[in-house]
Amino acid sequence: MDKDKIRCVIFDCDGTLVDSERLSCQALVQVFASYGAEICFDECMAHFQGGKMFDVLKETSNRAGLTIPMDILEPKYRQCMRQLFDEKLKPVSSALETVQYLIDKGIAVCVASNGSTNKMEHSLALTGMLPLFKNKIFSAFDINSWKPEPDLLMYTAMQMGFLIEECLFVDDTENGVWAGINANIKTIHYCPNNTHNIVHPLVEYIQDLSELKAYF
Repeated sequence: MDKDKIRCVIFDCDGTLVDSERLSCQALVQVFASYGAEICFDECMAHFQGGKMFDVLKETSNRAGLTIPMDILEPKYRQCMRQLFDEKLKPVSSALETVQYLIDKGIAVCVASNGSTNKMEHSLALTGMLPLFKNKIFSAFDINSWKPEPDLLMYTAMQMGFLIEECLFVDDTENGVWAGINANIKTIHYCPNNTHNIVHPLVEYIQDLSELKAYF
Protein backbone atom coordinates (compact mmCIF):
# COMPACT_ATOMS: atom_id res chain seq x y z
CA MET A 1 0.00 0.00 0.00
CA ASP A 2 1.49 3.34 -1.11
CA LYS A 3 0.72 5.42 1.96
CA ASP A 4 2.04 8.66 0.43
CA LYS A 5 -0.79 8.69 -2.12
CA ILE A 6 -3.66 8.42 0.39
CA ARG A 7 -5.48 11.75 0.65
CA CYS A 8 -8.93 10.63 1.84
CA VAL A 9 -10.20 8.06 4.35
CA ILE A 10 -13.72 6.73 3.79
CA PHE A 11 -15.26 5.23 6.92
CA ASP A 12 -18.19 2.89 7.24
CA CYS A 13 -20.48 4.02 10.07
CA ASP A 14 -22.17 1.18 11.99
CA GLY A 15 -19.64 -0.97 13.81
CA THR A 16 -16.73 1.09 12.49
CA LEU A 17 -17.29 4.57 13.94
CA VAL A 18 -20.24 3.87 16.24
CA ASP A 19 -20.68 0.76 18.37
CA SER A 20 -24.13 0.04 16.99
CA GLU A 21 -24.14 -3.53 15.69
CA ARG A 22 -25.03 -5.15 19.01
CA LEU A 23 -27.81 -2.62 19.58
CA SER A 24 -29.18 -3.19 16.06
CA CYS A 25 -29.29 -6.93 16.70
CA GLN A 26 -30.84 -6.39 20.12
CA ALA A 27 -33.60 -4.37 18.44
CA LEU A 28 -34.13 -7.22 15.98
CA VAL A 29 -34.51 -9.71 18.83
CA GLN A 30 -36.92 -7.44 20.72
CA VAL A 31 -39.13 -6.65 17.73
CA PHE A 32 -39.52 -10.27 16.67
CA ALA A 33 -40.11 -11.29 20.29
CA SER A 34 -43.14 -8.98 20.24
CA TYR A 35 -44.52 -11.25 17.50
CA GLY A 36 -43.77 -14.39 19.51
CA ALA A 37 -40.63 -15.33 17.56
CA GLU A 38 -37.40 -16.22 19.36
CA ILE A 39 -34.41 -14.88 17.41
CA CYS A 40 -30.89 -15.89 18.42
CA PHE A 41 -28.81 -12.79 19.21
CA ASP A 42 -25.48 -14.48 18.38
CA GLU A 43 -26.88 -15.63 15.03
CA CYS A 44 -27.90 -12.07 14.25
CA MET A 45 -24.40 -10.84 15.05
CA ALA A 46 -22.83 -13.54 12.89
CA HIS A 47 -25.01 -13.16 9.80
CA PHE A 48 -26.60 -9.74 9.54
CA GLN A 49 -23.82 -7.18 10.04
CA GLY A 50 -23.45 -4.78 7.15
CA GLY A 51 -26.57 -5.96 5.33
CA LYS A 52 -29.35 -3.89 3.81
CA MET A 53 -32.02 -3.38 6.47
CA PHE A 54 -34.90 -4.46 4.23
CA ASP A 55 -33.11 -7.71 3.37
CA VAL A 56 -32.23 -8.40 7.02
CA LEU A 57 -35.83 -7.94 8.13
CA LYS A 58 -37.18 -10.01 5.25
CA GLU A 59 -34.74 -12.88 5.84
CA THR A 60 -35.41 -12.86 9.58
CA SER A 61 -39.16 -12.96 8.95
CA ASN A 62 -38.73 -15.92 6.63
CA ARG A 63 -36.54 -17.78 9.11
CA ALA A 64 -39.09 -17.15 11.86
CA GLY A 65 -41.97 -18.30 9.65
CA LEU A 66 -43.72 -14.93 9.90
CA THR A 67 -45.41 -12.84 7.23
CA ILE A 68 -45.35 -9.33 8.65
CA PRO A 69 -45.97 -6.51 6.15
CA MET A 70 -42.73 -4.59 5.70
CA ASP A 71 -44.52 -1.25 5.95
CA ILE A 72 -45.37 -2.25 9.53
CA LEU A 73 -42.21 -4.17 10.47
CA GLU A 74 -39.60 -1.71 9.22
CA PRO A 75 -40.92 1.40 11.07
CA LYS A 76 -41.34 -0.67 14.24
CA TYR A 77 -37.75 -1.89 13.98
CA ARG A 78 -36.41 1.60 13.27
CA GLN A 79 -38.26 2.99 16.28
CA CYS A 80 -36.92 0.27 18.59
CA MET A 81 -33.39 0.72 17.28
CA ARG A 82 -33.54 4.49 17.63
CA GLN A 83 -34.65 4.15 21.25
CA LEU A 84 -31.76 1.79 22.04
CA PHE A 85 -29.33 4.14 20.29
CA ASP A 86 -30.61 7.11 22.31
CA GLU A 87 -30.09 5.16 25.53
CA LYS A 88 -26.86 3.26 24.88
CA LEU A 89 -24.97 4.20 21.70
CA LYS A 90 -21.26 4.97 22.12
CA PRO A 91 -18.41 5.66 19.70
CA VAL A 92 -16.15 2.77 18.78
CA SER A 93 -12.95 2.70 20.81
CA SER A 94 -10.41 5.26 19.51
CA ALA A 95 -12.80 6.53 16.81
CA LEU A 96 -12.98 10.17 17.89
CA GLU A 97 -9.26 10.60 18.46
CA THR A 98 -8.33 8.81 15.24
CA VAL A 99 -10.66 10.86 13.04
CA GLN A 100 -9.39 14.07 14.66
CA TYR A 101 -5.80 12.92 14.12
CA LEU A 102 -6.46 12.43 10.39
CA ILE A 103 -8.09 15.85 10.10
CA ASP A 104 -5.13 17.46 11.88
CA LYS A 105 -2.83 15.71 9.39
CA GLY A 106 -4.73 17.27 6.48
CA ILE A 107 -6.38 14.02 5.42
CA ALA A 108 -9.96 14.31 4.18
CA VAL A 109 -12.49 12.10 6.02
CA CYS A 110 -16.03 11.03 5.14
CA VAL A 111 -18.61 8.34 5.81
CA ALA A 112 -20.16 5.89 3.34
CA SER A 113 -22.78 3.48 4.64
CA ASN A 114 -25.61 1.20 3.61
CA GLY A 115 -27.71 3.02 6.22
CA SER A 116 -29.83 6.09 5.58
CA THR A 117 -28.41 9.59 5.94
CA ASN A 118 -30.80 10.32 8.82
CA LYS A 119 -29.66 7.22 10.69
CA MET A 120 -25.98 8.10 10.22
CA GLU A 121 -26.49 11.71 11.29
CA HIS A 122 -28.40 10.57 14.37
CA SER A 123 -25.71 8.05 15.34
CA LEU A 124 -22.83 10.45 14.75
CA ALA A 125 -24.59 13.22 16.68
CA LEU A 126 -25.18 10.93 19.67
CA THR A 127 -21.49 10.03 19.75
CA GLY A 128 -20.13 13.55 19.23
CA MET A 129 -18.72 12.92 15.76
CA LEU A 130 -21.21 14.65 13.50
CA PRO A 131 -19.25 17.96 13.35
CA LEU A 132 -16.22 16.04 12.06
CA PHE A 133 -18.19 14.79 9.04
CA LYS A 134 -20.33 17.81 8.16
CA ASN A 135 -21.51 17.54 4.51
CA LYS A 136 -19.36 14.42 4.11
CA ILE A 137 -21.93 11.66 4.68
CA PHE A 138 -22.91 9.40 1.79
CA SER A 139 -25.66 6.78 1.84
CA ALA A 140 -26.38 3.82 -0.41
CA PHE A 141 -29.92 5.21 -0.58
CA ASP A 142 -28.50 8.22 -2.47
CA ILE A 143 -27.64 6.04 -5.45
CA ASN A 144 -29.84 3.00 -4.84
CA SER A 145 -26.86 0.63 -4.67
CA TRP A 146 -25.67 -1.18 -1.56
CA LYS A 147 -22.43 -2.82 -0.45
CA PRO A 148 -20.95 -5.22 -1.50
CA GLU A 149 -21.55 -3.46 -4.82
CA PRO A 150 -18.74 -0.96 -5.51
CA ASP A 151 -20.95 1.96 -6.59
CA LEU A 152 -21.22 3.69 -3.20
CA LEU A 153 -17.46 3.88 -2.72
CA MET A 154 -16.85 5.09 -6.25
CA TYR A 155 -19.59 7.70 -5.83
CA THR A 156 -18.16 8.80 -2.48
CA ALA A 157 -14.64 9.24 -3.84
CA MET A 158 -16.00 11.27 -6.76
CA GLN A 159 -18.10 13.49 -4.47
CA MET A 160 -15.09 14.07 -2.24
CA GLY A 161 -13.03 15.04 -5.30
CA PHE A 162 -10.47 12.20 -5.18
CA LEU A 163 -9.42 9.37 -7.42
CA ILE A 164 -10.23 5.93 -6.03
CA GLU A 165 -6.50 5.18 -5.72
CA GLU A 166 -6.13 8.23 -3.44
CA CYS A 167 -8.62 6.80 -0.96
CA LEU A 168 -8.48 4.35 1.92
CA PHE A 169 -11.67 2.58 3.01
CA VAL A 170 -12.31 1.28 6.54
CA ASP A 171 -15.13 -1.19 7.29
CA ASP A 172 -15.84 -3.80 9.94
CA THR A 173 -17.98 -6.17 7.84
CA GLU A 174 -17.24 -8.68 5.10
CA ASN A 175 -19.89 -7.01 2.92
CA GLY A 176 -18.00 -3.77 3.26
CA VAL A 177 -14.62 -5.34 2.56
CA TRP A 178 -15.97 -6.93 -0.61
CA ALA A 179 -17.32 -3.53 -1.65
CA GLY A 180 -13.79 -2.20 -1.25
CA ILE A 181 -12.33 -5.02 -3.30
CA ASN A 182 -15.00 -4.60 -5.99
CA ALA A 183 -14.23 -0.87 -6.16
CA ASN A 184 -10.50 -1.59 -6.36
CA ILE A 185 -9.86 0.60 -3.31
CA LYS A 186 -7.27 0.08 -0.59
CA THR A 187 -9.31 -1.44 2.26
CA ILE A 188 -8.77 -1.79 5.99
CA HIS A 189 -10.87 -4.48 7.65
CA TYR A 190 -11.46 -3.34 11.22
CA CYS A 191 -11.61 -6.58 13.23
CA PRO A 192 -11.63 -5.86 16.98
CA ASN A 193 -12.03 -9.59 17.68
CA ASN A 194 -9.35 -10.52 15.12
CA THR A 195 -11.79 -12.69 13.16
CA HIS A 196 -11.36 -12.30 9.43
CA ASN A 197 -11.70 -14.62 6.44
CA ILE A 198 -10.87 -12.46 3.43
CA VAL A 199 -7.35 -12.63 2.06
CA HIS A 200 -6.73 -10.19 -0.78
CA PRO A 201 -3.87 -7.91 -1.89
CA LEU A 202 -6.04 -4.82 -1.37
CA VAL A 203 -7.01 -5.74 2.20
CA GLU A 204 -5.17 -5.22 5.49
CA TYR A 205 -6.43 -5.75 9.03
CA ILE A 206 -6.46 -3.74 12.25
CA GLN A 207 -7.88 -4.49 15.70
CA ASP A 208 -8.12 -0.87 16.89
CA LEU A 209 -8.84 2.27 14.89
CA SER A 210 -5.80 3.96 16.45
CA GLU A 211 -3.69 1.67 14.22
CA LEU A 212 -4.73 3.86 11.27
CA LYS A 213 -2.35 6.53 12.53
CA ALA A 214 0.56 4.39 11.33
CA TYR A 215 -0.59 4.94 7.74
CA PHE A 216 -0.01 8.71 7.86
